[in-house]
Amino acid sequence: MLDTFRGVELLLQQVTEAKVTKNRLHLDLRVPDLAAETARVMALGAGRVTEDPIEEYGWRWHVFTDPDGNEFCVLQPPKDNGEVRSS
Repeated sequence: MLDTFRGVELLLQQVTEAKVTKNRLHLDLRVPDLAAETARVMALGAGRVTEDPIEEYGWRWHVFTDPDGNEFCVLQPPKDNGEVRSS
């Protein structure tokens, strides 16, 4: 049986691209319902950068900007939640 993770998961990734805008931190917010969270963050003042969701390996996400122009993503994991199960 897998333990279910509860709480906030914070992943830090180093990237090779040079810094070109004012973002000092980029958040990827994992949610169970992409459409509902998209509507919620837009109602709170976010601007959507991607018209259609980006899809990769079962993950779906949109890129947004906050009112100051900082980018963040809202993503929905694949149905298996991206977990690797061991036998």
